[in-house]
Amino acid sequence: MILDVVFGTCAGLSIVLLCWQWLAGRRFALHRRHTDLSFVPAVSLLKPLKGSDAATEQCLRSWLAQDYAGPVQILFGVASADDPAVEVVERVLRDRPSANARLVVCGELAGTNAKASKLARLEDLSEHDVLVISDADVWVPPDFLANVVAPLKDPQVGLVNCFYSLATPSTLAMRWEAIAVNADFWSQVLQSQMLKPLDFALGAVMATRRQQIDEIGGFRALVDCLADDYQLGNRIARKGYRIELSPVVVECRESPMNWRAVWAHQLRWARTIRVCQPVPYFFSVLSNATLWPLLWWLLCPSTLSLGVLAGAAILRLAATADLQWRLTRSVEQIAYAWLAPLKDLLQAALWACAFAGNRIEWRGQPFVLRRDGTLARE
Repeated sequence: MILDVVFGTCAGLSIVLLCWQWLAGRRFALHRRHTDLSFVPAVSLLKPLKGSDAATEQCLRSWLAQDYAGPVQILFGVASADDPAVEVVERVLRDRPSANARLVVCGELAGTNAKASKLARLEDLSEHDVLVISDADVWVPPDFLANVVAPLKDPQVGLVNCFYSLATPSTLAMRWEAIAVNADFWSQVLQSQMLKPLDFALGAVMATRRQQIDEIGGFRALVDCLADDYQLGNRIARKGYRIELSPVVVECRESPMNWRAVWAHQLRWARTIRVCQPVPYFFSVLSNATLWPLLWWLLCPSTLSLGVLAGAAILRLAATADLQWRLTRSVEQIAYAWLAPLKDLLQAALWACAFAGNRIEWRGQPFVLRRDGTLARE
């Protein structure tokens, strides 16, 4: 009787939370554009790079093809001159000789976070007050820059970021990860925003001002942090500024990954969130709308628990398909919505593993994650 009540309650709560998540995703005007694009400040784009793949050149070219009326400086940063990204950048720059863009060999890194260390070097070379930071694998539409800087016209806005889709899931493991990114992550961020203002940033693309970067101690303050994007947004929010979400969606274009690589990526993400937001992450397992109805039916089999399990599965598949479509506009991606229950069960295992250790793997390198969110080489 007690088990029936406990697991029945958890099953019901998980379904309510799923419906809330779905509603939050449906309410947000994804892909909307600003109608007033008169605010065109000079921008410095900081682009830290490491390695290259088949999508790197296309992603870099998208930044050089921006329809933007203001001055733009682009700084591509690599740790060493023998990085494979160097050849790609040089080829891209040869095709755009008039662009204010250059390759920067950053040399010895200032901390364990290679991305933040490169940003610290690029920050010193940036010419303009508005700074846009972008990951290497991000492709953007031609009107992106004009839209992402528009909210900075309001001096109370300290940082603008946007949602991103996993645009190239080419293996079954990546299809599973795409459920996490293209259906769940962005809608859960909006769900959280319904409770309180955003106090963190999403790292694919972030736009801010030099003033805010200076107020938090520059990128050098982040060179040992794993979640540099979270810390950047959180520290700016703690200074009293507002974090805005742009409705424009960018694409992350990644090389094929197997199950091991995807699991390592998801585990790093899980342990990062656990360190940044331990209490919310601990209770996040209650939103697993596959796990709890399944456990209820397995432990307390009845017509009611079986009906709830079936209803939860149908609801989960419908929500996943709709949320993926809203973010990606891709029929091919929503065809894999059937992976959502598998994703939920594996997510429960990831949740447990997140609390079971502090070791992570980042770009093939092992690190130990300290309790304060900083990294140490293993």
